[in-house]
Amino acid sequence: MNYSIRGQQIEVTEALRDYVDKKLSRLDKYFDAPLTSDGTVTLSVVRGLHVVEVTIPLTGVMLRAEDRSDDMYASMDAVVDKLERQIRKHKTKVNRKFRQEGSLKSLFVESTAGNGHVATLDEGDEELELVRTKRFNLKPMDVEEAILQMNMVGHNFFVFTNIDNQEVNVVYKRNDGKYGLIEKA
Repeated sequence: MNYSIRGQQIEVTEALRDYVDKKLSRLDKYFDAPLTSDGTVTLSVVRGLHVVEVTIPLTGVMLRAEDRSDDMYASMDAVVDKLERQIRKHKTKVNRKFRQEGSLKSLFVESTAGNGHVATLDEGDEELELVRTKRFNLKPMDVEEAILQMNMVGHNFFVFTNIDNQEVNVVYKRNDGKYGLIEKA
């Protein structure tokens, strides 16, 4: 696998680079062929904590893990463990999806029209600050695949192009453990 290692507020030593190489090579056993995608490894120090973030784009899935601890090596170990769990979980879900077609449909909450809530911002509220903007290409996929992707990256929501209607949709995880879908009206 090809990947770039960069340090933010930390010098990436040769020993650290070798450790990252050794740990990421554990992931090779999960793939039949060598990965052709370019991953990124970011090592940084934030408020005294050592942060390791690894992103590996694959066909149809984005593997991403992050960990913070007092030790850079411990953070790297935890990130690789998280990536291994993500890979195993994704393979299991993909295999299960094809065996039990339609099983994820029961996870969706039925549409509740007319119960929309609108949040308003009073003048006395503190000023809102946008701290990050992300731009990415939306891959066409079905709703079930979007849920798998959302769970894979560990987020509470996922934006995608719905393959059924070519519209931008959002799936999200609800507090009751089920999933919701936001569509254009």
